[in-house]
Order: sequence, then C-alpha cells, then structure tokens
Amino acid sequence: MNKSGLIEAVAAKAQVSKAEAAKVIDAALEAAVEAVKKGEGLQLIGFANISVAEKPARKAKNPRTGAVINVPARKVVKIKPGAKFAL
Repeated sequence: MNKSGLIEAVAAKAQVSKAEAAKVIDAALEAAVEAVKKGEGLQLIGFANISVAEKPARKAKNPRTGAVINVPARKVVKIKPGAKFAL
C-alpha cells in the first residue's frame, strides 16, 4: 500500500473525505518525523516503536579495491514493529 491507498483506506474507515484524511495523515507523519529528529522517538503501543540509534565509527573494506576505509559515526532510525504486526 502506498500513501494514496492509505488515504483512501483512512477516509473510508473514518467516513471523512479524502482531502480531510490526507491532511490528518500528513500532519501525523510530520509530527512523527519532528519527534524522531529531536531524538524523542515515537512509541505507538501495539503498532511500532521508532527511535534514533547511534552507530559508532568503524573500518570497512572496499570490495572492489580491498582498501580499508573509515566509516564515520552516524545516527540511524530504528523501527521495531509492535504486537499488531505478528503474523
């Protein structure tokens, strides 16, 4: 499902117009991104936990040349699915 499919599904379940559903989804996604960027993370019980993790600097090998390169430390987004995703 893509974003437009999600908008259609939400509009149908909430019995609102697609435009209203799109506004709500856009606002929710924007708030989620802002929270994660601030380092707060996002916890939706039963759905998912979204957090920021720091990966330390490391050494890696270029597979083509075999040269050792330094990979700098960085932040990554971690998503852990909740119980509702149990198949």
